[in-house]
Amino acid sequence: MGHLVQIIAKALVDYPEQVSVNEIEGNQSIIVELKVAPDDMGKVIGKQGRIAKAIRTVVKAAAIKENKRVVVEIIQ
Repeated sequence: MGHLVQIIAKALVDYPEQVSVNEIEGNQSIIVELKVAPDDMGKVIGKQGRIAKAIRTVVKAAAIKENKRVVVEIIQ
């Protein structure tokens, strides 16, 4: 799941080398922390959070195949 988030984020930002993804895996769920450059926060979140919501939707759809729950957090 972390690799998928990383690919999507690198395609969106101006500084792809500053994209980092940390994946914390539990029994039932996975927490994916996405960290980008401060200048790229707006590009990852989007207007009214639409891009962030779309990223979460895609990752959740991919996680259904593994019967896991995924939470995507965008941190600075």
